Amino acid sequence: MSRTPEVLFVCVHNAGRSQMAAALLQHHARGKVAVRSAGSTPAETINPAVLAVLGELGLDLSAEFPKKLTTDAVEAADVVITMSCGDACPVFPGKRYLDWQLEDPAGKGVDEVRKIRDDIDRRVRDLLAELTPSTEDDDR
Repeated sequence: MSRTPEVLFVCVHNAGRSQMAAALLQHHARGKVAVRSAGSTPAETINPAVLAVLGELGLDLSAEFPKKLTTDAVEAADVVITMSCGDACPVFPGKRYLDWQLEDPAGKGVDEVRKIRDDIDRRVRDLLAELTPSTEDDDR
């Protein structure tokens, strides 16, 4: 890709899975990928267990908040990754869509959410490797 690829993570409440995925991709990509997240029915706040497990990695989401999924966000994305957003996700030709089947962290404790975070982290790293193939200069 000649320009910065854009990734949109979508789940129902934008309070757990999609927030974790966006934070992890943003962290690992270091500006090589534009990242957004949204929800079909956003919650009022981010799940406290999600904040805790991301905090363990030094990622601070205290300034983040659940956002409403918009058609514009989907149109701007090169890759749309859904995590159980139901029928609310608009589909546009030419977009790459992936559906990540992930357990919902809602109502779960930190130990369970940590496992979900680690699963998302593996997927995010794989996606990043696809979107931004490394060169020898990247390792210097």
